[in-house]
Amino acid sequence: MNNYEVRKLFPILDQEVNGHPLVYLDSAATSQKPVQVIEVLDEYYREYNSNVHRGVHTLGTRATDRYEEAREKVRKFINALSTEEIIFTRGTTTALNTVAISFGMENLNEDDEIVISYMEHHSNIIPWQQLAKRTGAKLKYIPLQEDGSISLEVARETITSKTKIVSIMYVSNVLGVINPIKELAAIAHENGAIMVVDGAQAAPHMKIDVRDLNCDFFAFSGHKMCGPTGIGVLFGKREHLEKMEPIEFGGEMIDFVGLQESTWKELPWKFEAGTPIIAGAIGLGAAIDFLEEIGPDNILEHEHHLAAYALEKMSSIEGLTIYGPKEAEKRAGVITFNLDDVHPHDVATVLDSEGIAIRAGHHCAQPLMKWLNVSSTARASFYLYNTEQDIDRLVDGLVKTKEYFTNVF
Repeated sequence: MNNYEVRKLFPILDQEVNGHPLVYLDSAATSQKPVQVIEVLDEYYREYNSNVHRGVHTLGTRATDRYEEAREKVRKFINALSTEEIIFTRGTTTALNTVAISFGMENLNEDDEIVISYMEHHSNIIPWQQLAKRTGAKLKYIPLQEDGSISLEVARETITSKTKIVSIMYVSNVLGVINPIKELAAIAHENGAIMVVDGAQAAPHMKIDVRDLNCDFFAFSGHKMCGPTGIGVLFGKREHLEKMEPIEFGGEMIDFVGLQESTWKELPWKFEAGTPIIAGAIGLGAAIDFLEEIGPDNILEHEHHLAAYALEKMSSIEGLTIYGPKEAEKRAGVITFNLDDVHPHDVATVLDSEGIAIRAGHHCAQPLMKWLNVSSTARASFYLYNTEQDIDRLVDGLVKTKEYFTNVF
């Protein structure tokens, strides 16, 4: 299936915005959905909408089967050992908070350290800040290299025997940097720490093998990988999950309730309180089927090609600064930039008038913005449905933006 055939499977892309054919370059924020996912969601609500695990009637049984089939699809997608290690959550943020609260509060004290990096998304900063405040642990940051990457040598200097948790994003949502998670996990384990991975920007774009990475926890969201909003996954090694206590209570996670004490169900259900995100999980399963058909390696190869093409084309625009590695193979399909003397929001507004959707702001990465010595940036992010023509439209739009503000001022 070539790129243009893939694009036809996304009905939202077949429209005009402000009188121009839509060019969607904001997939790092949320991806568009193929017809296969849309149809599965429609089928659930039309044909077997029901709660799971609780009823013995036909609709309930069918919903339960599809929900648990989705869990197995997730397990295979990331190569986890067992479905007991797959927890459905509302998204990456919920998953990371679960680890910080459930694992962190029980295992950290004031003599311990938590290590993250300056490039992290707020969802992988604030939970650890709160954990540090509550336990007295110290929060440390791995300094970045000039191109925004992480040096393993510097990481070894930052991660010490006092470190109990290392939490790093696999792919930066700003710089596009692909971090050496396997090597960082090895360093963490050498020092007796666990390795937590924010995989929100990685799972949609490359092959994930949690056993090869040897990470302890891996979190990602469905809506960035062609799935519905409101569904995410926390993978955790069984040895950790079995010792952890739930942070939400009620509904399906309960085994027995007495007047004074209650007990929890076994993994994975003890972490899924209340009515779960049934349609979202089933939709995520359909998204995984779709991505597996395309092939994660093919997706990453396509993004590397688009990134190389975009870097070459955008570098020709005078006054445009691109952040992150200059080599396309060192980044995913994300290019963050600024145009001299033009605010990123103005850049995004002019591009939108041309039917081009990009993101502008701090991208939930204010510490990284400070490190870059900027308040905000513009960001174009590519996915499997984007083409070279989309990038040509972006470049033409940026040239028009520059000309417009040059003439105005």
